[in-house]
Amino acid sequence: MITGGAGFIGSHIVEEILKNCPECDVSILDNLSSGNINNLKDLEKLSDNNTNNSKVNFIKNSILDENLDKIFSEKEYSTVFHTAAQISVGNSLKNPLNDANINIMGILNLLEAMRKNDITKIVFSSSCAIYGNPQYLPIDENHPLKALSPYGLSKITGENYIKLYSELYGIDYTILRYANVYGERQDPYGEAGVISIFINNILNRQISKIYGNGEQTRDFINVKDVAKANLMATNWKNQILNVGTGTKTTINELYTIISDILEFKDSPEYCSERDGDIIDSYVNIDKIKKLGWKPTIDLKEGLKNTVESFKK
Repeated sequence: MITGGAGFIGSHIVEEILKNCPECDVSILDNLSSGNINNLKDLEKLSDNNTNNSKVNFIKNSILDENLDKIFSEKEYSTVFHTAAQISVGNSLKNPLNDANINIMGILNLLEAMRKNDITKIVFSSSCAIYGNPQYLPIDENHPLKALSPYGLSKITGENYIKLYSELYGIDYTILRYANVYGERQDPYGEAGVISIFINNILNRQISKIYGNGEQTRDFINVKDVAKANLMATNWKNQILNVGTGTKTTINELYTIISDILEFKDSPEYCSERDGDIIDSYVNIDKIKKLGWKPTIDLKEGLKNTVESFKK
């Protein structure tokens, strides 16, 4: 079961499962509030290329549904990949109650459905937003958690509920804390990453804004590598892991790469720094590398592929 499976990250997890487990019976739960059914349009073709045994079942529903346990009882699920979430930091600041309802009550409802149906494995999409302002770099999994937004706090709470349910009810977990994820199918509108915003602006020949001097750094990880980490996580028991590249890229460097790919000559517009913005952030990935995962997609290669998908 993949919650939020029609979303940016969720749809790539579904695709990765079907590529590597052609006999798998996959269910996708998504209310399409931020997910897009078009993200799943090639999955039937993908599964047909592998085998006729593969099944993909789409359920249009919410993780907040009071009958979620009954939905989960319809099949014997081995694993739940939980990507459904309220993902906007800005919206969490404007409406923390909505953020808590989806990201905290949603995961509690999900864990109860798992408990009632004896589903014993969850892979949770968490975020490096839980660390707040880095006390040291690169950020490892032992870094203090000090979220700067209700969104970050709700991810911490979700992690804590998962660990508690593991202790009380024996549900195994793998918690993946993502750095800045980018790639194909990312929505350039709403709570978009800076990469999709830059690409969308340049394709429309619009000037992009950079807040501050552009020398702030981030760790950009391709969504296909994130999907691979999720699939591998089914074999890891009770692990909390950073998922990133372990390298930093400035926003200026990022803009230059994308501009070169699209042969765009105009400079960005520099604006005042935004309150609460983190200056430097990148993660330590030694722990997940020891388990056999490592990023495989170079930033320039990943950006070229992302640009091509946006053109389409």
